[in-house]
Amino acid sequence: MKKLILTAICGCMAFIALAQAPTATIKGLITDSATQKPLGLITLSLKDSAGTQGIKSTLTKADGSFEINKLPVKHYQLSVVAVGYATKTIPVNFASATMTDLGTIQLAPSNGQLKEVGVTASRPLIKQEIDRLSYDVQADPDSKALTAMDMMRRVPLLSVDGDDNIQLQSSSSYRIFINGKPSALLASNPKDVLRSMPASSIQKIEVITTPPSKYDGEGLAGIINIITTKKTEDGYNGTVTSRYSLPWGPSINLTGTAKANKFGISGTYGMGRQRTNTMEFDNLRQTFDPAGSGNVSSTFLQQGTNTYGGNYLYSSLEASYEVDTLNLFTGSLNYNLGSFDQDQNRFTTYNAGTFAQSYLLLNNGGFNWKGLDAGLNYQLGAKRNKQQLFTASYRYSYSLDGRANDLSAQERVNYNVPDYTQQNDAGYKEHTFQLDEVYPIKGLTIEGGAKAILRNAFSRASGQQLLGGTYVTDPSRRNDFDYHQDVYAAYNSYQLKLTKWTFKAGVRLEHTRVDANFITDNNTLLKTSYTNVIPSLSVMHTLPNNQSLTFGYTSRLERPYIFQLNPFVDRSNPQLLSTGNPDLQAVTGRLFELTHTKTGKGTLTNKLSYIQIDNNIVNVLALRNDTSVTTYDNAGNVKILRWNISGNYTLANKLTLSFNTGLFYVWVKGPYMGQFFSNKGWRTNTNANLTYKPTDTWTFGLGGGFNRRYIFLQGGSNDYVYSSLSASKMFLNKKLTVSTVLSNPYQARYKFTQFTSTPDLYQSNTGNQFYRTFSLSLSYKFGKLSSDIKKNKRTINNDDKSGSNGN
Repeated sequence: MKKLILTAICGCMAFIALAQAPTATIKGLITDSATQKPLGLITLSLKDSAGTQGIKSTLTKADGSFEINKLPVKHYQLSVVAVGYATKTIPVNFASATMTDLGTIQLAPSNGQLKEVGVTASRPLIKQEIDRLSYDVQADPDSKALTAMDMMRRVPLLSVDGDDNIQLQSSSSYRIFINGKPSALLASNPKDVLRSMPASSIQKIEVITTPPSKYDGEGLAGIINIITTKKTEDGYNGTVTSRYSLPWGPSINLTGTAKANKFGISGTYGMGRQRTNTMEFDNLRQTFDPAGSGNVSSTFLQQGTNTYGGNYLYSSLEASYEVDTLNLFTGSLNYNLGSFDQDQNRFTTYNAGTFAQSYLLLNNGGFNWKGLDAGLNYQLGAKRNKQQLFTASYRYSYSLDGRANDLSAQERVNYNVPDYTQQNDAGYKEHTFQLDEVYPIKGLTIEGGAKAILRNAFSRASGQQLLGGTYVTDPSRRNDFDYHQDVYAAYNSYQLKLTKWTFKAGVRLEHTRVDANFITDNNTLLKTSYTNVIPSLSVMHTLPNNQSLTFGYTSRLERPYIFQLNPFVDRSNPQLLSTGNPDLQAVTGRLFELTHTKTGKGTLTNKLSYIQIDNNIVNVLALRNDTSVTTYDNAGNVKILRWNISGNYTLANKLTLSFNTGLFYVWVKGPYMGQFFSNKGWRTNTNANLTYKPTDTWTFGLGGGFNRRYIFLQGGSNDYVYSSLSASKMFLNKKLTVSTVLSNPYQARYKFTQFTSTPDLYQSNTGNQFYRTFSLSLSYKFGKLSSDIKKNKRTINNDDKSGSNGN
């Protein structure tokens, strides 16, 4: 007993001694070296003596003074960072003293011009540049356990609905890049890829709303560029991340980089299995009396289940060889594939007056995809100016999307359609050649280049019918389609940087030739060509007190993509058919935007934009012989007026708030099948996230968001609300990170409905989606690097195709 009491007393004394251990304080004053005026809201970053590990960050007061308290007595490095000033690093050494007064620290204005305005903090979430906005995924603590699709919900100017459809500034006409390049990885099944891609493998997501002239003219609303993480130093390093999600399943991702002298290589490999899950759905269609009485003339109701699951993998490889300081070769290879099984049961009832029909339709099948990108680049520098570059690039891309269905009917009542099968393989092959040159002259940078894209899109469709107990080929279901599209382009752009102004202007000329052939439709030919002039202008003005004002204008273009052109008729639901439209034409649009950014203790960005699109490619629906047929048409004239406010703010030393709100009004109108449609209304997408970091190894998060309904030419959708709770902990000197995320804990499933309303009919399609999800992620870093891998500063970006639909 005495030993126990003695031990307790000693423990208490040790605790008291530890609690009363001396602490250190650093204070000082920050001023402008030229004006001697104090500088308020300047970032101070305190690191260990080696400058490798962050200890604490704070800001100076309005009078320029600062004081950092309660520090262990040891050596540090203090970095002083401010927009427009050269960064200063000061060693701080404590011996016996516990107070260090650094006195007056003078900051000198930086010689370089302001390139971007961002949050003045060690890891800002949002940065505003002259022609784009970027979201730093690695600065978001939830990135350790979330997916790329989850992160899309947090990026300003983007909205994601309950079915994981992404919109940029309320438009589905945009392009998605990976590392500044289009990728076959996202060509066929972008939803599945983004759901499977761990956010921890992404460095940042850029939203390029005013793309400069070096980019192809495609993407009416702009470009979403996903930049993956890459360590670029001598030696090797890597990160392995394993993740399990309920209800989706397991996945694993490995990224690595190695560099030795002039040769460098980096790669990513990921794979996973989506668990087989079953979801319910229902489809409703009501047709109205043609006489205009408003009475319902027929009702179609379909209820059933959709069961699906499968495997996927994706990989990328980049290599570089620096011949000397002027000559550089780089290459890249991307490959992905996936295969999912799918079974559907649909019980259907149809009533039209005295006629009643019902049947149970069984659909056994699946879908698969694969994609390949391979590129080679050569870069030549100039001895007199390292910024002068000439680049020659080649890229080959291939994408294939396959789908097969075996359909049979049971419990037939007045349903005489034979059982049947259908299959469709659709994709594209393309070769791209590109030349670029960058020529700087003092504050002026001139860029120019030429490009040729030789693209062949194709579709091969077939089907069989069950007749007399035997499946026989059905010629009416066969359709072979080839669509050759060649794009030739040249561009020239200029960027001028002055003390407080930055100007970027350019023009791009694109000529398109189309040669299509419906091989099984009497060899019907389609030949056309057109030329587009695409200007762009961006202006940034630096204002006092860490503010900037940016204006942008561009004219953009949208060419139809293979899934919009594909004439294959999907009959997997015999009364709800869908098909493409090979007669689609290119679309043009204009974008104006004005952005104000304020940085300091936090950041606040206000953006006002206006988009006008003529003859937009939209989803349309028509009733043909009591069957709904959904397709695409150049039927929408769209106007979108949007105000977006986003930012982040440190509420306390350990608590940070980030938010994004978009409020916009949409007008869409146009004719289809002899009728004129018009729709308009308010939309919004809003999200906010709170992050609490009690220590440098623990992080907790709370987030949520709201998306207001879509507005289509003939209909819309319901609203969507979401939330999440997260926690992460670092171990082993921050090499191992364990993270968890619980999404939407209050509801297991969610019904997402899209509807069409015309004078002839009302149709709704409702799918039950998993809402409550839980994920556990383990990520381990290894290796060490020390110097940069060289990468080409110019490479191929084929952003000239349409990749989505809707408004």
